[in-house]
Amino acid sequence: MFTRLDGDQVEWPDGRREPVDAVLLATGYQPNLPYLAALGALTADSRPRQRHGLSLTHGGLGFLSLEWQQTSSSNTLRGVGVDARRIVAALARHLRSNRERARA
Repeated sequence: MFTRLDGDQVEWPDGRREPVDAVLLATGYQPNLPYLAALGALTADSRPRQRHGLSLTHGGLGFLSLEWQQTSSSNTLRGVGVDARRIVAALARHLRSNRERARA
């Protein structure tokens, strides 16, 4: 596990730093996302504001293993792979778009 995030850099316990495009945090079977509340990324009942796993409030933020994210098996090990591929593809498109805008 990393010890610190600084801009686009992650710092590892041994002090090494490296650039990252994305950080995926696994919170377990039940979503535990209070650290996103101040961003406005959650509903009043602490559920992610999302559609098909993509945040409705923050580009580049995705969620996995939510009940009925795509199918009835989205919140199981059996179904999370399909959702993960879709989320990763969407996040990759988001990163490419941001880089293209930065170059323009």
